[in-house]
Amino acid sequence: MLFKRLHERFGIVQAPLAGISNIPFRLLCREFGARLLYTEMISADGIKQKNHRTLSYLKFIPEEHPIAIQIFGHDARIMAEAVKMITPLKPDYIDINMGCPARKVVKRGAGAALLKNTKKAGEIVEAVIESTPIPVTVKIRSGWDQDSQIAVELSQLMEEKGVAAIIVHPRSQSQQFKGQSDWAIIRQVKAALKIPVIGNGDIKTPEDAMRMLETTNCDGIMIGRAAIGYPWIFKEIRQFLETGVRLPPPTDHERLDVCLRHFNLAVNETRSSTVESMRKQIGFYTRGMPQSTQFRAEFFTIRDAAKAEKRIRQYQETIDALGAGLAMAESEAL
Repeated sequence: MLFKRLHERFGIVQAPLAGISNIPFRLLCREFGARLLYTEMISADGIKQKNHRTLSYLKFIPEEHPIAIQIFGHDARIMAEAVKMITPLKPDYIDINMGCPARKVVKRGAGAALLKNTKKAGEIVEAVIESTPIPVTVKIRSGWDQDSQIAVELSQLMEEKGVAAIIVHPRSQSQQFKGQSDWAIIRQVKAALKIPVIGNGDIKTPEDAMRMLETTNCDGIMIGRAAIGYPWIFKEIRQFLETGVRLPPPTDHERLDVCLRHFNLAVNETRSSTVESMRKQIGFYTRGMPQSTQFRAEFFTIRDAAKAEKRIRQYQETIDALGAGLAMAESEAL
């Protein structure tokens, strides 16, 4: 089936997501089938300055291999120095972000700003590759706006400079995350390159993953926001690509089981007594469940980890009771 077409080193990839792609999230993505993991985007300037918070984003554990560290910056020299500091950590890949559309990144000449300056983009890649033996990948967007679609041209330049793979998010910087991503651009990049091309953008279901592979002939698929609160997406995609059969979705009880595991992994990792870092995750895990709005409103006021865990368990008991009551009512109706 289509799964065999995926590149053995990439396959189904977990995307770098700011404020999300930490160790607990990555471990669950790996457990559910992600082949390659990514840290969130990390500032090369912060690494060079040895900023404590920035350096904490570089941390990963042996169980996470293969893993890529993604960095961003605008200065080739600083990027190279940051990579020299990263190299002893021995990630499997170092990725250069040339697609982040965030204003605070772009105004510094980094991320998607490099789509307007391919000369500087080439200099950065060249400096990074010369400074490390670790394979380097690059994540790009289609262009700065609809009138400057340079994905093929930039990808060819990256290949000439020696990158190991290209990740393509086929939206322009001006689109941000709005509108539909244009998978035809991924197909064009794939046709123009010999190195692996990973497709990213609008993969929300196993059917989406299949369509991307069929449409673009890409070598890997990167899953981003669809994995927040739903690591099952990796397992579902693999099953569908291998057999054409869709796995049944997890029950609400199963979703809350994994939610609890994720929460405890996060608390153990950060040694934190707050739930702030898990708010978005909890919101996605419980989305669509009965009484979830009330649960989240209460949960987000809790600061103590033990109390927060207890509240999740109480909510799980409520969900189980509601499910049992519904099943009994349906049985009596028959």
